Amino acid sequence: MPLDPTLRHPVVLPNGATLPNMVHLNQVIDHPNIRIGDFTYANDFDPPADWAARLAPYLYPGAPERLEIGRFCQIAHGARFITASANHAMDGLTTFPFPVFDPAGIADYRDSFTGLPDTLIGHDVWIGHGVLVLPGVRVGSGAILGAGAVVARDVDPYTIVAGNPARPVRPRFAPATVALLLDLAWWDWPLDRIRAAVPALLAGDLEALRALGPSG
Repeated sequence: MPLDPTLRHPVVLPNGATLPNMVHLNQVIDHPNIRIGDFTYANDFDPPADWAARLAPYLYPGAPERLEIGRFCQIAHGARFITASANHAMDGLTTFPFPVFDPAGIADYRDSFTGLPDTLIGHDVWIGHGVLVLPGVRVGSGAILGAGAVVARDVDPYTIVAGNPARPVRPRFAPATVALLLDLAWWDWPLDRIRAAVPALLAGDLEALRALGPSG
């Protein structure tokens, strides 16, 4: 199994061509406020020239917040991360950002936004078609964000959420299984060990996965 994190386009078709719609995000995004783990991919029916702007359109270089996405995440077409810089000030009598249109005042306005919350996505998270992740959300590893979900609150590990606003549908596994998976943290294993673990991961064989772990 290839599993090469350095590939820009990780899917190679039988004829040797690559699938242009799918990319390893850390191979196509170079943005000081975005950090993405190996093997995390995005798929888009209309692949953009600028993947950072497509996924996080309000996150500008040097913004007070970050977007961090773990390893082995899967991001479907239309998913967006609305980071904290998109928010408007709400302590006045209007939310209209007048200073944005004043070249003399925009720098002070920009600098007034400090300490904004980061958006943090764990490992092995499936982000479905058209999901909207709102500012400062933390999504635990193994979670699934159902298609079209508007995720305004933190999501526990290995929990399926859906809807607007997104609400828990069900946990994926029993609490003991979730605890073991988080303890094993297979996504951090050396690549050769991950390759060996693929059959166990796909079959849902927890004991086989445990046997392949560092203390197995």
